[in-house]
Amino acid sequence: MSNFAQQSVLHPAGPDAAIITQLSWILFIGGTVLFVGVMVLCALSLRRGEKIRPMYWLLGGGVLLPLVLLSALLVFGTWRTVQLSQPSSQHAVKIAVIGHMWWWEIRYSHPDGREDIVLANEIRLPVGQPVYLGLSSADVIHSFWAPSLAGKVDMIPGRVHGMTLQADRAGVYRAQCAEYCGEQHARMALHIVAQPPDQFQAWLAAQARPASTAASAQVERGRRAFVEQRCSACHTVRGVDDPAVAVPTVQAAQINAPDLTHFGSRLYLGAGAQPNNRANLAAWIANPHVAKPGVRMPASTDMDPATLTALAAYLESLK
Repeated sequence: MSNFAQQSVLHPAGPDAAIITQLSWILFIGGTVLFVGVMVLCALSLRRGEKIRPMYWLLGGGVLLPLVLLSALLVFGTWRTVQLSQPSSQHAVKIAVIGHMWWWEIRYSHPDGREDIVLANEIRLPVGQPVYLGLSSADVIHSFWAPSLAGKVDMIPGRVHGMTLQADRAGVYRAQCAEYCGEQHARMALHIVAQPPDQFQAWLAAQARPASTAASAQVERGRRAFVEQRCSACHTVRGVDDPAVAVPTVQAAQINAPDLTHFGSRLYLGAGAQPNNRANLAAWIANPHVAKPGVRMPASTDMDPATLTALAAYLESLK
């Protein structure tokens, strides 16, 4: 599976996106035919010696044209629009997507009915199966838009809008907040990874488990740094306890910070700001405002390089 992310309405990869693309082309062609027809009639009327007959214009432009062309476009558009899939919470996979300034909180319903499986800035779904998205916002109005898979749906505080999403082929699809929501609106991206159903189920089962890390001295030092530097005051890593408060780490949803439990398995960091690798991660921790000015994460410019590298190694190990 390629990690190249598609974000194009001209390359639909789902049933809803295919309908929207077809509608767009038909309306564009119909509009072009209408424009060219009017221009031809105008040119004929301006020819020397041609006598303008008002009745012809009234019958042609006022009756025949809307009756045939515009009515055909209206009927076709209505017919295809009602074929767009209706949101249904009965789909086997249910995902809550919550917009924050400027990242995405993703919650999967646990297959066994237990506590939600939480991650951030990345959705995974099984190829060929419709999934239900419950879209809402924790602060301002956002808008969910994955051009290759479906249309746009607004995310409004205090309300939940439903949406059905389906990918017909495996791949990585880029989504983007489509409603201006503040300084970093343009860098509020989301990646949707469509994978075969068996791979998706294996991934979901892994996400439901607490974090496990590779055993190495550097990773262990990074794990301690995560707690000592109070990263756990904002970010959750399931399986890591914070001795400073003697309780499990604070839930990210309560303080508007991404859950990092399986952070190392994600393709990008900072809601699509950069590819997720150790070098970018260390630079992000040191000063995230370089890559994403205004992001609500403080810089750690006073952290010594060895601790910074260890912390990046620890987060990278959270598969």
